[in-house]
Amino acid sequence: MTGTATAEANAPRVSVDVVVDLPAWRKAVKGPVALCERAVHAALEDGLADSPLAGRLRPDRGLEVCVALEDDASVRDLNRDFRGQDKPTNVLAFAALEDGDGHALPPQAEPWDDGDDEPEMLGDVIVALETTREEATRDGKTLADHLTHLVVHGVLHLLGHDHQDDAEAEVMERLETRILAGLGIADPHAPARDPGIGDNERPDITK
Repeated sequence: MTGTATAEANAPRVSVDVVVDLPAWRKAVKGPVALCERAVHAALEDGLADSPLAGRLRPDRGLEVCVALEDDASVRDLNRDFRGQDKPTNVLAFAALEDGDGHALPPQAEPWDDGDDEPEMLGDVIVALETTREEATRDGKTLADHLTHLVVHGVLHLLGHDHQDDAEAEVMERLETRILAGLGIADPHAPARDPGIGDNERPDITK
């Protein structure tokens, strides 16, 4: 068995729940549910092994992730109520369990013999349509590609990856670039073509 086959065999079962309450998302992106599911699976397959949660999740249980495609108003409310930022943003990630600093913690382990084979809830990723669409237009990307990037970014946060300092940001950016390349999407962190944007300016992505 090859290394890739072994990794696939050991990968956790993943259940993805994509909620599209905003009809405009279905008009803006073809097949948003399938797109988000693909992004979640790719992020977990490549991002779990080196994440802070690696080895801390129960091997006998799968994982569950919820992705909600919302509008700016809904995301602004969440950002204000839970992050203390009264403004819309492109993506928010809420781990099922977080410490006081907002860092992801592993789900609470139930007794090993409880017989419960339901998946562990990893958390939620919420994406705002208007902000995401404006960024995609500004940066010359398709909305589908930018949505995929934001979902991958959010799932990596659920796994405990972060970008609080330059070292963390560099690791996370490399990981995102690798995952997206596997999905056929260009490096979102490559220097901008617009000479008005600094080469070292990172995309405005938040938790």
